Amino acid sequence: MSDTNIKPTVPPSPAPLQADEPEPVATPPAPRPTPPPAPLARTDQALTGWVGWIAFAAIMAILVGVFHMFQGLVALLSKGYYLVAASGLTIHVDYTGWGWVHIILGAVLILAGIGLITGRMWARVLGVGLAALSALVNVAFLAASPVWSTIMVAFDVLVIWALTVHGREMKALDDEGYSTSLD
Repeated sequence: MSDTNIKPTVPPSPAPLQADEPEPVATPPAPRPTPPPAPLARTDQALTGWVGWIAFAAIMAILVGVFHMFQGLVALLSKGYYLVAASGLTIHVDYTGWGWVHIILGAVLILAGIGLITGRMWARVLGVGLAALSALVNVAFLAASPVWSTIMVAFDVLVIWALTVHGREMKALDDEGYSTSLD
């Protein structure tokens, strides 16, 4: 035969592992990046456009508070402005008393409105209670200023509705990291 022997080539076997070397591990493929969450989304409930109603309720609470303060100042400073004498009101209190009730209620409504803008739960509870109280005060003041008191009652009903139906969504903004505070 000839001097040349052709043998099939076999790849060399890997070197045996030493005792202190770990066994090589296959690396898994890199995970695909996940898309960022949708803006204003929660895991348990997605936010809706109703958050705007809470902002509306907060602004309306502030406005109703300002209106109450103006109404109180008019009652204090211009007693002849209203349609009936103090004895013709639903609750027999002089206009000075009514003026202070309106001024105090207005100031507290303004504070509650600011609390609503910041998404505070206490402001929601206080806002509903104050709007209900405001509606009752305006019904009692109806004889003195019928058109304006009716408008105020309608505003109060809108504030109560927005806070009770969609109040939780304003807090969700803060939970998601969207700052609703004024600082």
